Amino acid sequence: MKNVDYIIVGDGYAGLFFAHQLLKNNKSFVIFSEGRKSASQVSAGIINPVVLKKFTTFWKAQEQIDFLKSSLKEIENYTGKNYLIEAPIHRIFHDENEQKLWLKKSENEELNHFLDKNFDRLEVVKNDFQTGKVNQSARLDVNGFFMGLFGFLEKKGHLLREKFIYSEVSTENSAYKDFAFKNILFCEGMGVKGNPFFSDIPVNPNKGHHIKVKLSKDIPENITIKKKHFLFPVNDELYFYGGTYDREQLHHHIDDSAVAQLTEGLSAFYPYDFEIDHVNFGFRPTVKDRRPIIGRHSDYRNVYVFNGLGARGILNGCYFSKSLYDFIEHQILLPEEVSLGRFK
Repeated sequence: MKNVDYIIVGDGYAGLFFAHQLLKNNKSFVIFSEGRKSASQVSAGIINPVVLKKFTTFWKAQEQIDFLKSSLKEIENYTGKNYLIEAPIHRIFHDENEQKLWLKKSENEELNHFLDKNFDRLEVVKNDFQTGKVNQSARLDVNGFFMGLFGFLEKKGHLLREKFIYSEVSTENSAYKDFAFKNILFCEGMGVKGNPFFSDIPVNPNKGHHIKVKLSKDIPENITIKKKHFLFPVNDELYFYGGTYDREQLHHHIDDSAVAQLTEGLSAFYPYDFEIDHVNFGFRPTVKDRRPIIGRHSDYRNVYVFNGLGARGILNGCYFSKSLYDFIEHQILLPEEVSLGRFK
């Protein structure tokens, strides 16, 4: 029997950012990774403190941005790479009224650090009313982040590439197969619906498609362009465009209507030919109040959940991993806004 402080079930942003907390604090742990690409692994990686439909911000936006940037620097210490891509979002304005609304909102104390008052005009794409730059916005190198962390964790013996079997958990003995654990954390995204400990938590799937495209005329700047969806370069050949939101068509194959929506959305501001290289989709675990679900099982005192990160998986996963660690290790109460207890 091998003794570990933690078993983590799930290998998305929640699991990996919590693993970072354990590495910082010299805790022993293993992560069970089933090997299928999670919604996190196919996400856009957008780091954005502004809701770009209404030009508003959200709870603890500045704190989350700051904490993410410092955490990525810490992760760089053991992976050798910083996965932050300093490429700001440029929001294409639909008309003069949006320009005026942006400037009005930029006077707001919560938003003046994020909404740049100087508008830009971009080359190649249609932006008749210019664009607004979101300060402090960026992207995560999603593929690099997961490849780098998986490689490091596997090398250190923390990553087990196998399916987790719930029925083999002994809550009485705090054991799973050959492991004795002090705590076990479940962060499987929509996989939680098959989890006998937390299947009743109110997370709902939100299906998101994105396309990767070859543009006939490249965009000269390494930025993220936002109109209906996000467009940014992935490598020398491909650009990412997405993603959609769908709570109805939840089957596990590509929706032609979503691809049509993306094609139409890109064509609306990119006036040149483009070719779809491939299509991908994932299921975001979302919560009605748009905040994560974090907490302890009502019957088992060392069984925890970290889920419901939604479309802000990077920021939520990073910031609240520390809250969860402090709750478990130091008995610091979780913020009520993200606590599992808010649904009781």
